Amino acid sequence: MFDVQHWLVSLPPIAVYLLVAGVIGVESMGVPLPGEIVLVSSALLAATGVAEPEWVATAAATGAIVGDSIGYAVGRRGGRPLLARLGRRFPRHLGPAQLARAEQSFARHGVWAVFFGRFVALLRILAGPLAGALRVPYRRFLLANAAGGLVWAFGTTYLLFTVGRAAEHWLKDISWAGLVLAVLAGLASTWWLRRRAHRLGAAEPMPSADPLSSVEPVASAESKPSGEPVPSGETTRAGG
Repeated sequence: MFDVQHWLVSLPPIAVYLLVAGVIGVESMGVPLPGEIVLVSSALLAATGVAEPEWVATAAATGAIVGDSIGYAVGRRGGRPLLARLGRRFPRHLGPAQLARAEQSFARHGVWAVFFGRFVALLRILAGPLAGALRVPYRRFLLANAAGGLVWAFGTTYLLFTVGRAAEHWLKDISWAGLVLAVLAGLASTWWLRRRAHRLGAAEPMPSADPLSSVEPVASAESKPSGEPVPSGETTRAGG
């Protein structure tokens, strides 16, 4: 995420908005891309003043709504064969197990799976194509899609924008004494945890050096010397 953020710094603001809309849009069509990472990085970038948070959120919402609608149309046209081809193309993200979980979510929650799916990585990719393949009515899909896209885009952007501004203000005003105390507290807690783990490891019983020494030998008729007589009961059983 930090590499993406450093790369975004070199771009003009309009390019950042277009990139956010493009990546999230393609991801919503059913192609696994790091849409959420791009949104998080852009929102934190807006906290530094490089971009405007309202335009980052607008770009993310537009990409989510348009991408999901295109994915819906493609899924409705291609049906389950399309989902099977996507699974073979991206087995790690869209394999049979992931597709089965997504179908269970649609069966359990209906169109609400589209709304809440915007906040889940797997459903964020599959919501559009899967809703189209399952023939969900488009009006209901569009309502849930637009609501989920707006809440997800603006909520995530402004939450991270606020946190980023607060963190920047706190780090700017922090004193060197507070920083030293924080570092010492971290070192002390690490030392205490290591010492406790060492004590717990020393308190565990040591295993026996010879694990076979505690096993009693089992005598059998075959292990007895040939010259030693065998009891009559054992002879009878052997003969029977």
